[in-house]
Amino acid sequence: MFRKLRIAILLIILVTVAVGAWRAGAQATDWKHSVHTTIYPIMADDSPVTRQIVERLHPDDFAPIGEWLQEEVRRYGRPLLRPVAINLAPPVNALPPPLPEGGGRLSVALWSLQLRYWAWRHDAAPGPRPEIRLFVLYHDPARTPALDHSLGLEKGLIGVVKVFASRDERQRNAVVIAHELLHTLGATDKYDPQTLLPVFPDGYAEPNRQPRHPQALAEIMAGRIPVAEGRADEADSLADTLIGPQTAIEIGLQPRGH
Repeated sequence: MFRKLRIAILLIILVTVAVGAWRAGAQATDWKHSVHTTIYPIMADDSPVTRQIVERLHPDDFAPIGEWLQEEVRRYGRPLLRPVAINLAPPVNALPPPLPEGGGRLSVALWSLQLRYWAWRHDAAPGPRPEIRLFVLYHDPARTPALDHSLGLEKGLIGVVKVFASRDERQRNAVVIAHELLHTLGATDKYDPQTLLPVFPDGYAEPNRQPRHPQALAEIMAGRIPVAEGRADEADSLADTLIGPQTAIEIGLQPRGH
């Protein structure tokens, strides 16, 4: 009896959260008002390099993301000034709960609730309450030369973003953050998870280009520039990326069937 009651309570919580997330997501993708987004920097290790980078972060470090998105929104005929207003929170001295490996739907759903509760507990950002919260974990590249995948949750408008603690990686970090930001708005990945190669045609910035390769830009949700059959280079900065038509549909910049 107690187990059934616990499951019923969990289902009620999940439905309530889902309805709230749907409403917030619908408002965030109507592109009529600025979407308030807060960056929460986190030291993912105890490296002095990481500490120095995190302590020296400034809101201007993330301005290129808002400027890039503004240009892309305008390119799709939306005149909204400042579609994303980015705020920088003080560093968070805690790590988010890890995604369960090989977990089923229930365990993932529980993890999602745990993440939202954790995010609520560690939300001490000044200014207006954000619609989107991006927890950015900084790693010393000397200690962690390769990073696990980041996560952007449409349900909850929360991202857990893994980047390198290096000034040299600042522009590539912006690509990763923008990618996860768009995930929270409903955009899907457009690369093969096994090979990491962009999927044709939605993962190509210019699918109608002749010849098809080399491409000049990366579709933001693919993250790589296809330069030859079976080969793609990482985008070095947001200037090397754009929002493709399918992503534009997914995040509400274009109507479906366009």
